[in-house]
Amino acid sequence: MQTKDTRGGSPLTGAQNGGLPASHEQELANSHLPEHVRSWLAESGVGALVVKLGIVFEELGAERSVATMPVEGNTQIAGILHGGASAALAETLGSFSATLHAGPGRIAMGVDLNATHHRPASSGWVRGVCTAVHLGRTTTSHEIVIEDESGRRICTARITNLLRDLPREGVQAAR
Repeated sequence: MQTKDTRGGSPLTGAQNGGLPASHEQELANSHLPEHVRSWLAESGVGALVVKLGIVFEELGAERSVATMPVEGNTQIAGILHGGASAALAETLGSFSATLHAGPGRIAMGVDLNATHHRPASSGWVRGVCTAVHLGRTTTSHEIVIEDESGRRICTARITNLLRDLPREGVQAAR
């Protein structure tokens, strides 16, 4: 099954349609990830939810990350942007930023996410700007401001991530 990429790119295939996963290379290209992070995500891709939501990255770093997401396809029954979609955009930006701060061999795990929804969006795109509040050795906190195309604030979110070492090969991860 294929779906036309609403940004005018090539057709997308994969998990967003319930089919086989798209190649990670195409997934990374469609998300417009900066070249310097593509090798980091080459084995895992950006994740099925990022693909489903249509998140496109403009900037990605530990201190600041920016991405857009279409309202269409991410709405609730009333025809407005689903609050969970805003939260998913916020968590994606905050977790990617935290993982970049953590560095190789480490991962960020979200331990707290909160979001305040200020106004609805019913069409177009929203843009999330993630800014570091705290970049520590074991935790990070980021604030994410999501605005509509007119620059009106739709949502303000904050995420705290715990930074952990990836399990070594042959060692079972702690439960």
